[in-house]
Amino acid sequence: MSTPHNSANPGDFANVVLMPGDPLRAKLIADTYLHDVKLVTSVRNIYGYTGYTKNGKKISVMASGMGMPSIGIYSYELYSRYNVDVIIRVGTCGAYQENINLFDIIVGSAASTDSNWAHQYNLNGHYSASADFDVMEAAVSAARKKGIPVHVGNVLSSDVFYNSDKEGWKKWADMNVLAVEMEAFSLYCNAAKLKKKALCLLTVSDSFLIKEELTPEQRQNGLLRMIEIGVETAEKFAK
Repeated sequence: MSTPHNSANPGDFANVVLMPGDPLRAKLIADTYLHDVKLVTSVRNIYGYTGYTKNGKKISVMASGMGMPSIGIYSYELYSRYNVDVIIRVGTCGAYQENINLFDIIVGSAASTDSNWAHQYNLNGHYSASADFDVMEAAVSAARKKGIPVHVGNVLSSDVFYNSDKEGWKKWADMNVLAVEMEAFSLYCNAAKLKKKALCLLTVSDSFLIKEELTPEQRQNGLLRMIEIGVETAEKFAK
């Protein structure tokens, strides 16, 4: 049952997986929010854990690495080989809109992209990759219950971090894209193709308008509100 990228055994993963990009952040989530935790895979130091929340719900957390090819591999295998039903990405992004500040939380209702990812489906047009509504509604509800404001809308999943076109982001911003990240589009496509559920939750770590960004320490600590929303959302779909 193991794959070239995942050494877990059948049944090791819960049906709901939180997916940060950073393997050390996956460990942080497991250590902080779960008990009776088991390390189920560590191939290429991409750590995956399964444990129980304080409310007794079994969930997993596994890193995705950076970029659409990486999360595309891990999410596909979780959905198709390990019977995972729901994946919630918990990551960071760069804000495109002036009303979005550092540490704000974005719920990606849809993902645009500059990637050629959807070419594999041979569609006669452009595919609009979107989140699962039920998971998105649960996340927004969890945030509101906690009094945490969120921005809900379209995000850009880009293949390029250091872009030679320094002004290109403004065209996406003009289309009311909220922020840029690097993974949601392929995750949403995999979920759609395999008839599964997915959501992307993001914490704003930098802004294209005010030229500020979080330090590594701020990134680590500033993500906790988003992770709490992710854990509570995961609990609603855990079996």
